[in-house]
Amino acid sequence: MENNIYKGNRKVLGFTTLAFFITFVVWFNMAPFISTLKETFNLTNDQIAILGIANLALTIPARVLIGMLVDKFGPKKVFSSLLMILSIPCFAFALSDSFIQLMISRMFLAIIGAGFVVGIRLVSEWFPSKQVGLAEGIYGGWGNFGSAAAAMTLPTLAIIFGGDNGWRIAIGLTGLIALSYGFIFSRIVNDTPDGVVYQRPKKSGALEITSYKDMIGLIIMTVPVYGILGFLTYRLGWQLNFISDWVAYLVIATLTFFFAFNVYKIWDVNKESLKNGVPDKEKYSFKQVAILDFSYFCTFGSELAVVSMLPLFFEQTFTLSIAQAGLIASSFAFMNLMSRPGGGWLSDKFGRKRTLNILMLGLALGYVGMSLIGSSWPIWTAIMITMCCSFFVQAGEGAVYAMVPLVKKRVTGQISGMVGAYGNIGGTTFLTIFSFVSPRAFFITIACAAVTCFFCTLFLKEPDMVAFEKQKFQDNSQEGSEKESKVQVI
Repeated sequence: MENNIYKGNRKVLGFTTLAFFITFVVWFNMAPFISTLKETFNLTNDQIAILGIANLALTIPARVLIGMLVDKFGPKKVFSSLLMILSIPCFAFALSDSFIQLMISRMFLAIIGAGFVVGIRLVSEWFPSKQVGLAEGIYGGWGNFGSAAAAMTLPTLAIIFGGDNGWRIAIGLTGLIALSYGFIFSRIVNDTPDGVVYQRPKKSGALEITSYKDMIGLIIMTVPVYGILGFLTYRLGWQLNFISDWVAYLVIATLTFFFAFNVYKIWDVNKESLKNGVPDKEKYSFKQVAILDFSYFCTFGSELAVVSMLPLFFEQTFTLSIAQAGLIASSFAFMNLMSRPGGGWLSDKFGRKRTLNILMLGLALGYVGMSLIGSSWPIWTAIMITMCCSFFVQAGEGAVYAMVPLVKKRVTGQISGMVGAYGNIGGTTFLTIFSFVSPRAFFITIACAAVTCFFCTLFLKEPDMVAFEKQKFQDNSQEGSEKESKVQVI
């Protein structure tokens, strides 16, 4: 029965992974042209930093919001709309003739970084629980490669097109690809296999939880989502002096309002079910979500931070050229192609909790090893340590998302969005720490966070995949029966 239901899932995985790959190409299409932009628009280092912030800021709340939209409207509509709509700021960025236009278009374009969340729910619909780790790992690892693909191909395309506008054509082409594929994706992919009902939350606007204790936990875990945006506002206002004090205060006030509104929505969505009592089969522990949040904070968050500083670290430590340092540093990102699927496969094979425990411990040891790298080391040894650390980082990411779809099916999009947002929060946090400390202290800090996370993962509960799969089909049967009853009544 399962084999018939999931027929065609490899095709869906391929199309969904390509959609995610394209979003990362578009999201990171600015990075290869930083020096070109700096020269073309006479940008200062502070303005380059502001563009970097703009490219990240809205991704954090967008992942949470997109998660809600996915659960409510389905991955097919959301992913195709995301690709098509966000091709507009991509074209605007390519056509910009001032720094303000660059920044505004980049800020909106950051939303495309939330595309990752959509595929997590879609892939989980098309694969049985015992295979979802490997499937999500392939999706995440090969989709993430879009950032490296942008760095490798876009400069060449700009040279081929030639002239001062080569970079504009290359970036505009990524927008055209996103727009076209959005139409294609809407035609060839379905939310679920034939005969399977797409399960939606009973109420939208906030994550469904199943106890008052979990409600308090959800509110606490929501604070960093707004707090990191407040910190980025602080950087733009009081550090970089890009916005005036009154604008910064206005943004902080707006964030405070939205946080208060979010808390209200958490209460509004859950008050009735908590008052009447949540049935046992509907219950899940928010503790699972919180631990996965912190795990992705340490794994993907550290990856975002490390890939940003690694080229300069190798350049200064071993007195290499920029090209040599960049090539060596790219080994960290290239490991995604094998490591993230590997983490998912290990989770399928040996258990979600055990795998994440081991990988978090390995991640801590990997960063301790990187903290010891010095100029007296043979360069090949430093590369090997870097690649080993990278394996644990990205396999850990795969292990996190091998468990995310198994927490609570009908709110998988929202859980995925929150976990993904914590990855971006981690990247911002670790990069901020790096601005104050030496590379060695930076790596040790991440290692300490990973050790703390290791102890947290000991409190995870291993998902019952057999019961989860059985419940999925029971829910589908019940929803189908309810629809038939409604039709008969009409």
